Amino acid sequence: MIKITLPKISLVIGGAASGKSKYAESIVMASELPRSYIATAQVYDTEMKAKITKHKTQRGSDWQTYETPYAPWDALAKIAPPSAVLLDCVTLWLSNIMLDEQNLDIAKQNLFASLQKFNGHVVIVTNEVGQGVVPDNTLARNFRQEQGELNQELAALADLVVLVTAGLPIALKGHLPQ
Repeated sequence: MIKITLPKISLVIGGAASGKSKYAESIVMASELPRSYIATAQVYDTEMKAKITKHKTQRGSDWQTYETPYAPWDALAKIAPPSAVLLDCVTLWLSNIMLDEQNLDIAKQNLFASLQKFNGHVVIVTNEVGQGVVPDNTLARNFRQEQGELNQELAALADLVVLVTAGLPIALKGHLPQ
């Protein structure tokens, strides 16, 4: 693997099972910086437990992992530069915030402030949820709207935005790391 230089903030977006997490992991690993993983997933069933175990095995043991479903900014504050951080994923983070009925505006302010303040490299994984059918219930429609707005705000903040589909990365903003 060839060493690459990561931008300060990268956003990797794609649909479910598009290969976005695998791509994000690969560019963090290729940076050859100390690696940290901020996990926002929570284990609610055996399927999610298996998915988390698969991701941990795929990453290997040389990552510092922080499990924080609500406050990724707390983990970022603990990570010393130089480092590369993978935040996976803000879609689950948003779900956690909304389902727990926390103040989303304050949570987003905390997230954005921590990303801007962090003196390292952050690769953020998120889902594109707006390309399917209109959801049939209010909660799902509200989530889709909030996720779309969050993705737009993160893309504006990011130096690099990569769409991954069928495992293939396409730069939407900036240039793919070489």
